[in-house]
Amino acid sequence: MVDVNAQIDAVARSIETKQVDGALAHVQTLAQTYLSPIDDVWNAVTSAERIPRWFLPISGDLRLGGSYQFEGNAGGKIRRCDPPNDGVAGYTVTWGMGMGEPAIVNVRLIAVDASSTRLELENIASEASIPEGFWEQFGPSATGIGWDQGLLGLALHFAGGAEGIAPEEAAAWVMTDEGKSFMRRSADAWAAAQQHDGTAADAAKAAADRTYGMYTGELPPPEMG
Repeated sequence: MVDVNAQIDAVARSIETKQVDGALAHVQTLAQTYLSPIDDVWNAVTSAERIPRWFLPISGDLRLGGSYQFEGNAGGKIRRCDPPNDGVAGYTVTWGMGMGEPAIVNVRLIAVDASSTRLELENIASEASIPEGFWEQFGPSATGIGWDQGLLGLALHFAGGAEGIAPEEAAAWVMTDEGKSFMRRSADAWAAAQQHDGTAADAAKAAADRTYGMYTGELPPPEMG
Protein backbone atom coordinates (compact mmCIF):
# COMPACT_ATOMS: atom_id res chain seq x y z
CA MET A 1 0.00 0.00 0.00
CA VAL A 2 1.11 3.55 -0.73
CA ASP A 3 0.86 6.21 1.96
CA VAL A 4 -0.54 8.80 -0.44
CA ASN A 5 -0.55 11.69 2.00
CA ALA A 6 3.00 11.03 3.22
CA GLN A 7 4.42 10.86 -0.31
CA ILE A 8 2.63 13.99 -1.52
CA ASP A 9 3.79 15.87 1.57
CA ALA A 10 7.38 14.62 1.16
CA VAL A 11 7.78 16.51 -2.12
CA ALA A 12 8.43 20.26 -2.35
CA ARG A 13 6.90 21.74 -5.51
CA SER A 14 7.07 25.11 -7.21
CA ILE A 15 6.27 26.72 -10.53
CA GLU A 16 7.76 29.98 -11.74
CA THR A 17 7.09 31.79 -15.00
CA LYS A 18 10.21 33.71 -15.95
CA GLN A 19 12.77 34.45 -18.64
CA VAL A 20 15.20 31.60 -19.35
CA ASP A 21 17.89 32.16 -21.99
CA GLY A 22 15.93 35.07 -23.40
CA ALA A 23 12.57 33.28 -23.68
CA LEU A 24 9.58 33.19 -21.36
CA ALA A 25 9.32 29.76 -19.76
CA HIS A 26 7.46 27.81 -17.12
CA VAL A 27 10.02 26.41 -14.68
CA GLN A 28 8.62 23.54 -12.65
CA THR A 29 10.58 22.07 -9.75
CA LEU A 30 10.19 19.10 -7.43
CA ALA A 31 12.46 17.99 -4.59
CA GLN A 32 12.48 15.00 -2.26
CA THR A 33 15.00 13.54 0.17
CA TYR A 34 15.61 9.79 -0.04
CA LEU A 35 17.13 7.54 2.60
CA SER A 36 20.00 6.35 0.43
CA PRO A 37 23.57 7.61 -0.10
CA ILE A 38 24.30 9.80 -3.10
CA ASP A 39 26.25 7.13 -5.00
CA ASP A 40 23.28 4.77 -4.82
CA VAL A 41 20.75 7.43 -5.82
CA TRP A 42 22.98 8.41 -8.73
CA ASN A 43 23.12 4.79 -9.88
CA ALA A 44 19.34 4.45 -9.58
CA VAL A 45 18.63 7.50 -11.76
CA THR A 46 21.31 6.88 -14.41
CA SER A 47 21.60 3.10 -14.79
CA ALA A 48 19.72 1.49 -17.69
CA GLU A 49 19.41 -1.60 -15.52
CA ARG A 50 17.82 0.18 -12.53
CA ILE A 51 15.70 2.92 -14.11
CA PRO A 52 13.01 0.45 -15.30
CA ARG A 53 12.62 -0.80 -11.72
CA TRP A 54 11.08 2.48 -10.61
CA PHE A 55 10.08 4.36 -13.79
CA LEU A 56 9.87 2.90 -17.31
CA PRO A 57 11.92 0.69 -19.65
CA ILE A 58 14.62 2.78 -21.30
CA SER A 59 16.82 2.34 -24.35
CA GLY A 60 19.67 4.32 -25.89
CA ASP A 61 23.20 5.43 -25.16
CA LEU A 62 23.12 6.68 -21.57
CA ARG A 63 26.23 8.82 -21.57
CA LEU A 64 27.13 12.43 -22.33
CA GLY A 65 26.05 13.27 -25.89
CA GLY A 66 23.94 10.13 -26.21
CA SER A 67 20.22 9.78 -26.81
CA TYR A 68 17.62 7.93 -24.77
CA GLN A 69 14.01 6.83 -25.19
CA PHE A 70 11.52 5.77 -22.53
CA GLU A 71 9.10 3.11 -23.72
CA GLY A 72 5.84 4.80 -24.70
CA ASN A 73 6.98 8.10 -23.26
CA ALA A 74 9.57 10.86 -23.69
CA GLY A 75 13.02 10.76 -25.20
CA GLY A 76 15.87 13.15 -25.83
CA LYS A 77 19.57 13.82 -25.59
CA ILE A 78 21.96 13.90 -22.64
CA ARG A 79 23.53 17.35 -22.50
CA ARG A 80 25.32 17.21 -19.14
CA CYS A 81 26.47 14.38 -16.89
CA ASP A 82 28.32 15.06 -13.62
CA PRO A 83 28.77 11.97 -11.41
CA PRO A 84 28.99 12.39 -7.63
CA ASN A 85 31.86 14.60 -6.53
CA ASP A 86 32.19 16.29 -3.16
CA GLY A 87 28.58 15.58 -2.26
CA VAL A 88 26.86 16.77 -5.43
CA ALA A 89 25.95 15.29 -8.81
CA GLY A 90 23.61 16.02 -11.69
CA TYR A 91 22.65 15.76 -15.32
CA THR A 92 20.71 17.68 -17.97
CA VAL A 93 18.60 16.13 -20.73
CA THR A 94 16.17 17.29 -23.36
CA TRP A 95 12.71 15.83 -22.81
CA GLY A 96 10.13 15.54 -25.55
CA MET A 97 7.52 13.39 -27.25
CA GLY A 98 8.61 14.16 -30.80
CA MET A 99 6.30 17.16 -31.19
CA GLY A 100 7.72 20.66 -31.12
CA GLU A 101 10.54 21.98 -29.00
CA PRO A 102 11.49 19.65 -26.12
CA ALA A 103 11.64 20.71 -22.51
CA ILE A 104 14.93 20.85 -20.62
CA VAL A 105 15.15 18.70 -17.50
CA ASN A 106 17.86 19.28 -14.89
CA VAL A 107 18.38 16.72 -12.13
CA ARG A 108 20.59 17.63 -9.15
CA LEU A 109 21.60 15.39 -6.26
CA ILE A 110 22.87 16.75 -2.97
CA ALA A 111 24.21 14.56 -0.18
CA VAL A 112 22.34 15.55 2.97
CA ASP A 113 24.52 13.21 5.02
CA ALA A 114 26.18 9.82 4.56
CA SER A 115 22.88 7.98 4.29
CA SER A 116 20.42 10.40 2.66
CA THR A 117 20.25 12.38 -0.58
CA ARG A 118 18.09 15.25 -1.78
CA LEU A 119 16.96 14.98 -5.39
CA GLU A 120 15.93 18.18 -7.14
CA LEU A 121 14.26 18.04 -10.56
CA GLU A 122 13.69 21.10 -12.73
CA ASN A 123 11.49 20.96 -15.84
CA ILE A 124 11.88 24.02 -18.10
CA ALA A 125 9.30 24.42 -20.87
CA SER A 126 9.43 27.54 -23.01
CA GLU A 127 6.05 29.15 -23.47
CA ALA A 128 6.54 29.05 -27.26
CA SER A 129 6.89 25.26 -27.17
CA ILE A 130 3.52 24.68 -25.45
CA PRO A 131 0.47 24.33 -27.74
CA GLU A 132 -1.75 27.39 -27.71
CA GLY A 133 -4.21 27.32 -24.83
CA PHE A 134 -2.75 24.16 -23.26
CA TRP A 135 -1.20 25.85 -20.23
CA GLU A 136 -4.38 27.79 -19.52
CA GLN A 137 -6.47 24.60 -19.73
CA PHE A 138 -4.26 22.18 -17.80
CA GLY A 139 -1.54 24.14 -15.99
CA PRO A 140 1.51 22.57 -14.32
CA SER A 141 -0.23 19.38 -13.15
CA ALA A 142 -0.29 18.12 -16.77
CA THR A 143 3.39 17.30 -16.35
CA GLY A 144 3.50 17.51 -12.57
CA ILE A 145 1.37 14.43 -11.93
CA GLY A 146 3.73 12.39 -14.10
CA TRP A 147 6.79 13.68 -12.26
CA ASP A 148 5.08 12.98 -8.94
CA GLN A 149 4.49 9.41 -10.06
CA GLY A 150 8.18 9.10 -10.92
CA LEU A 151 9.29 10.35 -7.50
CA LEU A 152 6.81 7.95 -5.90
CA GLY A 153 8.33 5.06 -7.87
CA LEU A 154 11.79 6.05 -6.70
CA ALA A 155 10.61 6.28 -3.08
CA LEU A 156 9.13 2.77 -3.29
CA HIS A 157 12.35 1.53 -4.87
CA PHE A 158 14.47 2.80 -1.98
CA ALA A 159 11.91 1.57 0.54
CA GLY A 160 12.45 -2.03 -0.48
CA GLY A 161 10.82 -2.56 -3.84
CA ALA A 162 14.16 -3.37 -5.45
CA GLU A 163 12.63 -5.47 -8.19
CA GLY A 164 10.31 -2.66 -9.13
CA ILE A 165 6.85 -2.81 -10.66
CA ALA A 166 5.94 -3.68 -14.22
CA PRO A 167 4.58 -0.76 -16.31
CA GLU A 168 1.24 -2.53 -16.77
CA GLU A 169 0.94 -2.98 -12.99
CA ALA A 170 1.71 0.71 -12.45
CA ALA A 171 -0.91 1.66 -15.06
CA ALA A 172 -3.46 -0.52 -13.26
CA TRP A 173 -2.59 1.02 -9.88
CA VAL A 174 -3.25 4.59 -10.97
CA MET A 175 -6.84 3.60 -11.81
CA THR A 176 -7.45 2.25 -8.29
CA ASP A 177 -9.02 4.41 -5.58
CA GLU A 178 -5.56 4.78 -4.05
CA GLY A 179 -4.00 5.79 -7.36
CA LYS A 180 -6.75 8.29 -8.07
CA SER A 181 -6.35 9.75 -4.59
CA PHE A 182 -2.64 10.21 -5.29
CA MET A 183 -3.33 11.99 -8.58
CA ARG A 184 -6.03 14.16 -7.00
CA ARG A 185 -3.68 15.33 -4.26
CA SER A 186 -0.88 15.87 -6.78
CA ALA A 187 -3.13 18.01 -8.98
CA ASP A 188 -4.25 20.05 -5.98
CA ALA A 189 -0.65 20.56 -4.86
CA TRP A 190 0.26 21.86 -8.32
CA ALA A 191 -2.75 24.17 -8.27
CA ALA A 192 -1.43 25.65 -5.02
CA ALA A 193 2.01 26.11 -6.63
CA GLN A 194 0.40 27.78 -9.64
CA GLN A 195 -1.48 30.19 -7.40
CA HIS A 196 1.81 31.10 -5.73
CA ASP A 197 3.13 31.94 -9.22
CA GLY A 198 0.32 34.47 -9.63
CA THR A 199 -2.55 32.54 -11.21
CA ALA A 200 -6.01 33.21 -9.79
CA ALA A 201 -7.24 30.47 -7.44
CA ASP A 202 -10.32 29.58 -9.52
CA ALA A 203 -8.27 29.30 -12.73
CA ALA A 204 -5.62 27.13 -11.05
CA LYS A 205 -8.28 24.85 -9.56
CA ALA A 206 -10.10 24.52 -12.88
CA ALA A 207 -6.86 23.55 -14.63
CA ALA A 208 -6.09 20.96 -11.93
CA ASP A 209 -9.60 19.52 -12.23
CA ARG A 210 -9.29 19.19 -16.00
CA THR A 211 -5.87 17.54 -15.68
CA TYR A 212 -7.15 15.10 -13.08
CA GLY A 213 -10.04 14.25 -15.38
CA MET A 214 -7.64 13.69 -18.27
CA TYR A 215 -5.42 11.37 -16.22
CA THR A 216 -8.36 9.34 -14.88
CA GLY A 217 -10.07 9.05 -18.25
CA GLU A 218 -13.04 11.15 -17.21
CA LEU A 219 -12.03 13.67 -19.89
CA PRO A 220 -10.56 12.90 -23.34
CA PRO A 221 -6.89 13.72 -23.97
CA PRO A 222 -6.28 17.18 -25.46
CA GLU A 223 -5.85 17.74 -29.15
CA MET A 224 -2.15 18.27 -29.85
CA GLY A 225 -2.31 19.15 -33.53
